Amino acid sequence: MRAIFLGLVLLGVLPAAKTFDVYFIDVEGGQATLMISPSGQSMLVDTGWAGFDNRDADRIAAAAKLAGLKQIDYLVITHFHTDHVGGVPQLASKIPIKHFVDHGPNNETGAQPDALYSAYKNAWSSGEHITVKPGDKIPVKGLDVEVIAANGDTIKTPLKGGGAPNKLCGQDKLRPEDKTENARSTGTLITFGKFRMIDLGDLTWNKEQELVCPNNLVGPVDVYLTTHHGMDMSGPATIVHVLKPRVAIMNNGATKGASVPAWQVVHNSPGLQDLWQLHYAVAGGEANNVIEQFIANPDQANDQGNFLVLSAQANGNFTVTNPRNRFAKTYKK
Repeated sequence: MRAIFLGLVLLGVLPAAKTFDVYFIDVEGGQATLMISPSGQSMLVDTGWAGFDNRDADRIAAAAKLAGLKQIDYLVITHFHTDHVGGVPQLASKIPIKHFVDHGPNNETGAQPDALYSAYKNAWSSGEHITVKPGDKIPVKGLDVEVIAANGDTIKTPLKGGGAPNKLCGQDKLRPEDKTENARSTGTLITFGKFRMIDLGDLTWNKEQELVCPNNLVGPVDVYLTTHHGMDMSGPATIVHVLKPRVAIMNNGATKGASVPAWQVVHNSPGLQDLWQLHYAVAGGEANNVIEQFIANPDQANDQGNFLVLSAQANGNFTVTNPRNRFAKTYKK
């Protein structure tokens, strides 16, 4: 980690003051996205898996230390699946968490879901618990964090920049209703000045289309964190292409996510300049992976837990850095 820090300093791409910085942490096909506002406040979306000898909690804590954080101000749990909420107790033992944000009680029942939710509830006793619904805001100082989906509901009125008719509606047929926690994911739009980034957790195919049909209620974004790790259960062109991201980040694992149909939808999105991946996707082969410099973990056999870093300015310009190979690219508005 120290070598990565020094490399970023030498490159001049270490996140600087007055920027919005995002660490896309590798939790092997789960999610852990650490955001630091220009104010210094932090928001972590999900915590990866439990177990694995504290692997995911250690990686998040290391990223937080690299970012100079002493605490997590807001932990947003998109939904109650183990690859998103499993790591909460382990992380809470390593770094203070001030606010625990979610969509409300777990809608799945049974021994495993009940145990998972109970462990999460025990962890939030150390901070303040907040339940959100579409239209709410998460009060991270220096950022505008809008909840656009939660607990199976979505926003009904356009956000700033949204509301235009979506000509793609109808091309991606609706699928059977998903009754799992995935469809209840808490999705957010994060805005810093002219920069906009969307994170929908594992929101599913039909629910995503509610956000953009018949009108695109969200508007265009600069960065799209691929929904559901780039799995074909989510991410129809109806939403991805109308969001018109300049850059997409795929938080996949080597053998989870980045399915070929979903990867192709993102890769072919109109106006997309680059797609970055946390892992080389084994099933995709050379034809359905980006080139090595845009992949944090290209080695299928020896994963090192490498991450990606984004640093955005209020004017809409942003830089994505791959600390593994010190490759960085800047995208200007």
